[in-house]
Amino acid sequence: MAAPFRGGGRRALLSAGVAGLGLAAPAVAQGNAFPDRPVTLVVPFPPGGSTDVMARLLAERMAPVLGQPVLVENRPGAATVVGAEAVARSQPDGYTVLVNSGTTLTINPLLRRNLSYRP
Repeated sequence: MAAPFRGGGRRALLSAGVAGLGLAAPAVAQGNAFPDRPVTLVVPFPPGGSTDVMARLLAERMAPVLGQPVLVENRPGAATVVGAEAVARSQPDGYTVLVNSGTTLTINPLLRRNLSYRP
């Protein structure tokens, strides 16, 4: 069986990685350390479910790495639309993150015509 990256594949992978580093340079040049305030994980399900538990475990692990509190906010309702709309309306600064299952993000656009967000 052949190795997954042979010859030009390694060079292409390395080139892509170097190009990605170039894209990160403007963010570093801004001088603001991210995050400089608490991060919120929005869970569009009620407390106690599997997605909520996973988000709380994730928040517990993220906080020491980020050096900021990571809050979990439950926003259940309307088949996850309430929570997703809250995140879509928030500032696009990376401080509010949706923790959702892929199934509802896939199904909701098929079932609802007037979503105020695009998954």
